[in-house]
Amino acid sequence: MKKGTYGFAAILIMFFLIYPGMINAQDISLPSPSRKGGMPLMEALNARASARLFSEKEPSLQQLSDMLWAAWGINREADGKRTAPSSRNVQEMDVYVTLKTGLYLYDAHDNKLKQIHGRDIRTLTGTQDFPATAPVNLVYVADLAKRGVKEGQPVTDTDLLSSWANTGFMAQNVYLWCTSEGLSCAIRALIPREKLEPEMGLRPLQRIILSQTVGFPAQQ
Repeated sequence: MKKGTYGFAAILIMFFLIYPGMINAQDISLPSPSRKGGMPLMEALNARASARLFSEKEPSLQQLSDMLWAAWGINREADGKRTAPSSRNVQEMDVYVTLKTGLYLYDAHDNKLKQIHGRDIRTLTGTQDFPATAPVNLVYVADLAKRGVKEGQPVTDTDLLSSWANTGFMAQNVYLWCTSEGLSCAIRALIPREKLEPEMGLRPLQRIILSQTVGFPAQQ
């Protein structure tokens, strides 16, 4: 290797040491979630509702951070436990986020959205019309390998039971957060899974449980 090549390589190494975020430039770093304030619980429960008419206005990064923390964030840093229950603390659930800029995986430990790809696949997160234009669609995915299911063996309803329950807890947290923040949301089971799963690059033992559309209410 020539001397000039060594020098160029050294410059590249120094650049990525100083600016490590440039290696994953498409990831989205989230601000720290706000853990105080909001609507009183009983008022949020009283106002909670599903909605299917959304504005195309996008939530802020702070709102995304707060919502995802409410859904599946870490609220006990010492042992990594979450804002929603997890049967036997297996924590097999993942929250994928579809935006117009692509598909992301919520990383609660580093508080960021890790980009899976840059394609807009919102329309595949539901069979209805509104997911395609709503700014955010969450996709709740269970990794059954973490529950001890072996690749190649049939997946039974019993294998999925805890993941369905855990998804319900997470989705309700999002409902209550949206109510408190003045946003709308709707949980959905009608999903073209045979089309969405390959677009998400899911592994054989990952299963889509539900999706949830989130956004500002449309102007009436």
